Amino acid sequence: MQELISTLTIWALPVLFAITLHEAAHGYAARHFGDSTAEMAGRISLNPLRHIDPMGTVVVPALIVAVSTLSGGSPMLFGWAKPVPVDFGRLRHPKADMLWVAAAGPFANLVMALCWAMLFRFAIMSPENVYALPMAKMADAGMQINAVLMLLNLLPIPPLDGGRIAVSLLPAGPAYTFSRLEPYGFPILLVLLFTGILGDILGPLVAIFRFALATVIGL
Repeated sequence: MQELISTLTIWALPVLFAITLHEAAHGYAARHFGDSTAEMAGRISLNPLRHIDPMGTVVVPALIVAVSTLSGGSPMLFGWAKPVPVDFGRLRHPKADMLWVAAAGPFANLVMALCWAMLFRFAIMSPENVYALPMAKMADAGMQINAVLMLLNLLPIPPLDGGRIAVSLLPAGPAYTFSRLEPYGFPILLVLLFTGILGDILGPLVAIFRFALATVIGL
């Protein structure tokens, strides 16, 4: 039980910020390109409480970490925040600007992964003390959750960010046809998750990304 509490404590902050700042980034980008819907809803904020979905941000990630810890496995985290409302029709160039609004979330995860990587390097190079190991573990969790969320959201499945990026890049006809898959996107994602296919797809991608991070910070 003590190990479980320790693991949940280490993962709590990285998960919270990875999910909520991802959503806030969409709001910032939407406002920049002309849509103030998120701003009027109070969602352009770095306050995590404005973005938390009790089930997706807290319960589901905590259960995954708990089950993985008790079984001795490595968690492939899955979670979500309250989606930031974006009215793509209000963007100055709706189809083109959709790409940048969608890409803002994964880009935020990339930046956070780099920040956690630098903290990890600082922690392992610090003199051995009571804070160094917990800091390194939290930084490692931060790199992992941001890698997973970035790569997960870049999958070309509407309504994931990768699906919206694909809609933005495709010609009008195929883009409209592809966008009609959106109501089925979440069920498709759940099927991929529970059949293990999602892990098979993301596992190698996350490993490559983590190797790239290690190379960038000089490990």
